[in-house]
Amino acid sequence: MFLIAGPCAIENREIVMETAETLNHLCYELGITLYFKSSFDKANRTSASARGIGMDEGLKILEEVKRMYDLPIVTDVHESWQCVPVAEVADVLQIPAFLSRQTDLLQAAAKTGRIVNVKKGQFMAPWDMKGAIEKIEQVAPGASREGHLWLTERGSSFGYGRLVVDMTGLVEMRRFGCPVIFDATHSVQQPSSQAGITGGNRAMVPYLMRAALAVGVDGLFIETHPDPDKAISDAANQVKLSDMRALLEQALRIDELVNQKN
Repeated sequence: MFLIAGPCAIENREIVMETAETLNHLCYELGITLYFKSSFDKANRTSASARGIGMDEGLKILEEVKRMYDLPIVTDVHESWQCVPVAEVADVLQIPAFLSRQTDLLQAAAKTGRIVNVKKGQFMAPWDMKGAIEKIEQVAPGASREGHLWLTERGSSFGYGRLVVDMTGLVEMRRFGCPVIFDATHSVQQPSSQAGITGGNRAMVPYLMRAALAVGVDGLFIETHPDPDKAISDAANQVKLSDMRALLEQALRIDELVNQKN
């Protein structure tokens, strides 16, 4: 089991470095491979609220994290032209769920030679991700076989302001032969539930995480922040940084049990 974790958006250097230092130390102690994730731009927000620090400054901060803690970096790309400059810093280019069918973006990310993590759209069935795989492999043959293509489950739309997770979808996507990741924090979002701002319920994160691990996943995605309620993005569903140790210790126990049985 590997972990993708970090604050949802890059707000400033201090929060990013504090989170990276804590996660790096914790994952080293627990023997978990960590990919540090944070976004320089939250371009797909419901309202015209704060989006982040921007690409130039954001990449400088992520590069500092990479250099100081020797951590691989994951960050979002929203437009095709961003892929090449972002790939100079990031080890994994992440395709946001709302953009998971954008052919040009998928292929531009794959052409960089970096790992591409495609988050399944809230509007897509698990088997529809075959299309994203085929688009990427048109320009990067064997990407899924070589572990250069990841798929992430982050919940499906269920009416307005609600997401649900179909755990059988994890099984369906693993049949494609790609590493499958469960996004435990975005899955508890409540889209546009707070007057145009996305809400959520972080108290449900451990329950969905446990269920996904029991079904079987290759990695976890957990956004975390020193003071989530003050975060500029996903304040309601990010896990408090001080709660991460207990959550990850629980995750390891379940993952070990499942792998022993298999």
